Amino acid sequence: MINLEWYRIFYHTAKAGNLTKAAQELYITQPSVSYAIKQMEEAFGVKLFHRQSKGVKLTVEGQALLDYVEPSFSLLDAGESKLNNLKRLTGGELRVGASDSLFKHMLLPHLDSFHAEYPDIRIRLSHGKTPDIVHRLKEGQIDFGIVHMPIVDPQIEVTAFSVIQDCFVAGGTYKELGGSSITAEKLGALPLLLLSQGSSTRRFVEQWFAAQGITVEADIELGSIDLLVECARRGFGVAFVTRSFVQEELETGSLIELKPFEPIMPRSVGIAIRRDMPLSLAASQFLTTLKNAFPAWNDSR
Repeated sequence: MINLEWYRIFYHTAKAGNLTKAAQELYITQPSVSYAIKQMEEAFGVKLFHRQSKGVKLTVEGQALLDYVEPSFSLLDAGESKLNNLKRLTGGELRVGASDSLFKHMLLPHLDSFHAEYPDIRIRLSHGKTPDIVHRLKEGQIDFGIVHMPIVDPQIEVTAFSVIQDCFVAGGTYKELGGSSITAEKLGALPLLLLSQGSSTRRFVEQWFAAQGITVEADIELGSIDLLVECARRGFGVAFVTRSFVQEELETGSLIELKPFEPIMPRSVGIAIRRDMPLSLAASQFLTTLKNAFPAWNDSR
């Protein structure tokens, strides 16, 4: 394998057409240039330059080599430029996975500010249920995920950064049930609007009912919190959602909260990363933004 520095000397000599000029550009001596060219010619067994009185000119073989060396150095220069851009956060991409509701209610304000500060970083968002996000993270398709905890996987490190409280909500049709506590049995007998099977939230509410000795089925099963809320507002049944996601509707009275006797324990939302994969500079910077925005993250570390 030819010394890479010799290729650089060859390249500058070919472009300058003069050994002395090439030496000046490379900040080395002219004999060093001559030596490198001679070593390359001996290694290849061909002449690369015609020596002339006022400089050097490429041979046919030398031109053939230059046709490969020149784009190679252009690629290296482009690579150095790319790394510099990544270091200055003037390039690269941020790949985040989360559910639609977590994107909307937790991440979008912070993505807005991040994009305003680093407009040249491309933001890629990948939505899905927590198991989907974990799978994409393990496959290297995203830098990190926002997930419902707990996650038990030796490849994944999850750090809690926020706590959420779930609740049952309904539209005005069920107004009479909003004034006092309601049993889990009575809640389970109502038309239930739940997230689709496989989601962490669906498993959580089913486990909550099971702890009360009740097995439930969804009357309406959807993949979107927003659609569940809209169906509840229209009177189709009782939706199980995160309270902070419907705070405005509860305050305006378009939804009412049905409070069960049995408490619903709060849940943690965490940042999931792969243990064996270093974060990109863009991802690290965005996580710093989230860390500053959610004090609970600092408390959990």
